[in-house]
Amino acid sequence: MSAPHYRSVAGTTIFRPIRRADRELLGGGGEKEGAGRCRAVLPQGDWRYAANMTLQELVNQAASLYADRKAVWFDECNDKPPTFYTYATVVKLAMELTAFLQKHCDQQGKCEIGLYCYPGINLPSWILGILQVPAAYSPVDPDAPPMLSTYFMKKSNLQYILVENDKINKFQMSHVGWFYHSSSTVGHIGLTLFQLSSSNTELNEQVDNVKSKYEPFKAVGDSQPGYTACPGQTEVKTSEGGNMDVGQKYSLAYVLHTSGTTGIPKIVRVPHKCIVPNIQHLKSVFEITRDDMLFLASPLTFDPSVVELFIALASGASILIVPNTIKMMPVELSAALFHRHRVTVLQATPTLLRRFGAHIIKSTVLSANTSLRVLALGGEAFPMLNLLKSWKHKENKTSIFNLYGITEVSSWATCYKIPEEVFSADFRTDFPIPLGSPLLGTKVEVRDTNGSAVLEGEGQVFIGGEERICFLDDEVTVPLGTMRETGDFVRVQNAKLFFLGRKDNQIKRHGKRFNIESLQQAAEDICKVEACAVTWYQQEKLILFVVPKDDLEKRETLKELQKHLPAYAVPDELVLIKALPLTSHGKVDISELNKIYQNHLSSRRRDSKLSGAEELWERLQNLWKSLLGLPGDSTGISKDAIFLYSGGDSLKALRFYDEIEMLVGKAVPGLLEVILSGSIEEVYRHILKILFPVEDQLMNYDSIVKRKLSGNSGEEFHGKYIKLKSERGLEVASGLISFIALSRGNHFFSMNFTPSFMQPSNTVQAIDLNLGEIKWEKNLGDRIESSACVSKCGNFIIVGCYDGLVYVLQSSDGEIHWTFVTADTVKSSAVVDPSSGLVYVGSHDQHVYALDIYKKACTWKLHCEGGAVFSSPCLSSFPHHLYVATLGGLLLAVNPVTGNKIWKSCLGKPLFSSPHCNEKYVCVGCVDGNLYCYTHSGEKVWQFSTNGPVFSSPCISSLTKQEIFFGSHDCFIYCCNMEGNLLWKFEATSSVCGTPFVFQSDDLKNKILLAAVSTDGKVWILNAKTGTAEGVDKLPGEVFSSPVVWGTKLVVGCRNDYVYCLDLYITGKKNS
Repeated sequence: MSAPHYRSVAGTTIFRPIRRADRELLGGGGEKEGAGRCRAVLPQGDWRYAANMTLQELVNQAASLYADRKAVWFDECNDKPPTFYTYATVVKLAMELTAFLQKHCDQQGKCEIGLYCYPGINLPSWILGILQVPAAYSPVDPDAPPMLSTYFMKKSNLQYILVENDKINKFQMSHVGWFYHSSSTVGHIGLTLFQLSSSNTELNEQVDNVKSKYEPFKAVGDSQPGYTACPGQTEVKTSEGGNMDVGQKYSLAYVLHTSGTTGIPKIVRVPHKCIVPNIQHLKSVFEITRDDMLFLASPLTFDPSVVELFIALASGASILIVPNTIKMMPVELSAALFHRHRVTVLQATPTLLRRFGAHIIKSTVLSANTSLRVLALGGEAFPMLNLLKSWKHKENKTSIFNLYGITEVSSWATCYKIPEEVFSADFRTDFPIPLGSPLLGTKVEVRDTNGSAVLEGEGQVFIGGEERICFLDDEVTVPLGTMRETGDFVRVQNAKLFFLGRKDNQIKRHGKRFNIESLQQAAEDICKVEACAVTWYQQEKLILFVVPKDDLEKRETLKELQKHLPAYAVPDELVLIKALPLTSHGKVDISELNKIYQNHLSSRRRDSKLSGAEELWERLQNLWKSLLGLPGDSTGISKDAIFLYSGGDSLKALRFYDEIEMLVGKAVPGLLEVILSGSIEEVYRHILKILFPVEDQLMNYDSIVKRKLSGNSGEEFHGKYIKLKSERGLEVASGLISFIALSRGNHFFSMNFTPSFMQPSNTVQAIDLNLGEIKWEKNLGDRIESSACVSKCGNFIIVGCYDGLVYVLQSSDGEIHWTFVTADTVKSSAVVDPSSGLVYVGSHDQHVYALDIYKKACTWKLHCEGGAVFSSPCLSSFPHHLYVATLGGLLLAVNPVTGNKIWKSCLGKPLFSSPHCNEKYVCVGCVDGNLYCYTHSGEKVWQFSTNGPVFSSPCISSLTKQEIFFGSHDCFIYCCNMEGNLLWKFEATSSVCGTPFVFQSDDLKNKILLAAVSTDGKVWILNAKTGTAEGVDKLPGEVFSSPVVWGTKLVVGCRNDYVYCLDLYITGKKNS
């Protein structure tokens, strides 16, 4: 990008912008400099002179030209008329302060002077007076926590501080004993000088307290602008041209501190050489003239205030200042800015702009006849384009800019002007807004995690420049050309940078990594949202805060979000608020939002007292509809409705469980099992017994349900879902309700190659594996979720059913040989003892059973101490143990002969995964995200952590003696060794709930392969040794079942109502 041109006229440097160059800048171009870099070309000649000027020299130069013009306006927005100072007055008052400070401050070549004040008419004179000493000014916010201010003053070794006269009492009470009056007040300027006391033991204690308060955040390892763990991690020397020294006389302009939101507050010392190029270039970009009126929107502690103040005062323009309280009052602020003072240039955070509200923005800020010529938004992610279009009147002529930068390289780094054509009605709304090109003297780089340059793709932004350098904390010298890590991630596309989000805002949820700002952007797309913000509350819940516009309905809003967002990005809860809380810097105050949510939870708990059974039923239905995305005004839920077959899944079931316990205000033992296996009626009855164990209330239940569900019977509900098809070939029809598990860990087929398939309707089918023909089918008493198990002799198959029966069917024709009755649903898949022939199976009645199918008798049964048995038992031959996992979080070792417990381990979270074992260890997955490994004597050996719940059962194969394979909801398929060390992991495209299957075939070059499926329907064939993909196929529906391979045929069930048999073969490209 070409640089603006400078020329000298009568000893004065005149800035003349080159419009073509500015168009290149604003269009998002930029001259490449090496791989992954772009740099604004540094101007030569007179630019060097201008860049070497100080902030005070810029102001004094303008004052010499515009002495009688109005420089500062202050409007209290009350009955008093606004006051103003001319440039001559501003300079005169500044000189008085300068003389005073030169007399009373021991400079020693390097001086920093604090300024403790609110914004007012004297503010520019105070800042200019300090700069002329010469000294750096260090703003201290009177409203900041005293401990934070103390830390800042101590850490920056501040010896002097100017206190506004009417703030003296507040200052002394906040910092008692630490400073003393060093002189009388400064005439009529309204300031008093304080000096640091020589004895400040208490001050040191306060500093230690601040460190202890913020230190824990360092462990997070994430940085934000202004929150780097240590200088060595954030700087990269890219120049051999020497160093910049903080001790150089009169080099510093101002000293700021970061807010300490996510780390220890950091001191940032900014030289004139760093900030002056910003001022000069933005003057050109915004085309500032003496006729402009700018607004001081930012507080002094936020470095964009320097740009606002000095762009105005270096141009002969005016700066408008209002009290802080007025900035929080949209109506009064808009009247002051756009009616009384006709502000032409506004630089603000998007959140501050949103505080006006859509009505004021459309009718005033961006109206057809607005005074606003330039709107520059920065400090946060740029608003969505369609939101801007909805705000901007079609005849509005305001130029809108996207600014980007970090405090560590103060203040702005890039700038982009939004092209006017994007606001036309027929322009696409998904037009991405780039960060723009680097400002003068600034260099921008994008690097990957290895530090390599990124030309196309995603990476982290680094910012610096030869002399665009600030000193962080205790830095004394910094190499010229140092680049600072930003913590911001972008996508590089066609040499343009597109903001993706903060590193700190990237979370992993339901196995997918994404940036929570994408949720905010999606919510902004919804027309009834005035403003919104997102928090990752306690790293557990994704909460969307919305300032509603018109009559926003929460349920409808969530439904809209579900249409536009993947499931993992849909918020857990939507909270309506009147206005977004702001930090002093005009950004969204996340800590305040968390407090709002805490109060919201407390209020919910107080309001959760239920008046009786009827209210419980009504609120239970509302929760059901909300979690499943059903319309709030829809008819009542059928009492026979099953959560998992009404659109729910295991994760939603866990949320339903949490919401119910929040609703009733207490723990409900056994609730999760009922949600997973029972109807809403059974869930209701279960809760009712806990809450209202009064006989007459239980007796009234049927009338309550009948009244609520009139006209919508259970028969109608299930008639809609159960629909059998008859197809042949490789697609074998099953019921409309999908497979839950084809084989949950017990992969057996009968000898005639006719595997048996169950579906959660009520049908068992035996299908010829080669032809896909149905050999026989048998209807059982209710839905089926368990997998078939073949008897020792091969003549029978055993399967559990929702009617509480364990069915033993003849494998030849499907006729019933025997049924065994349990007291609840049987989802567990049975396992056979190859020596004795006994069949072991669990039930939701919290028992595990040993059945002799030949004698048609129960050999023994064992109560599992609370918690249904959902998964399959696992049998170890040596030692002869039976392992059982429960939804109550227990892993039990049982004697298979006697039924006596050998040992148990409580994991505290539900175990959907089936345990698997080898000769040394037994392993099981848990929804807490871990795979646990135990010795056969019950000693926990290790646990392997993933980033999502583990519903998948571990696969331990005789083909791979030392490897364990399993999937996780974090979308990875894992392989670890028997010591719990990761060997490889493969990222699938969705969660992995089913159990992987290891196989080897002569027809597949004898490779040891692994079959696994992800819930989005992808079937993955991986090299079991390396984890590399050998092949992939996509089924037309979701898959929650586990694949089974026989020879070169892979069989798996799909939620589009089909069982698929896929032929695996080798091609030149290794596709399956």
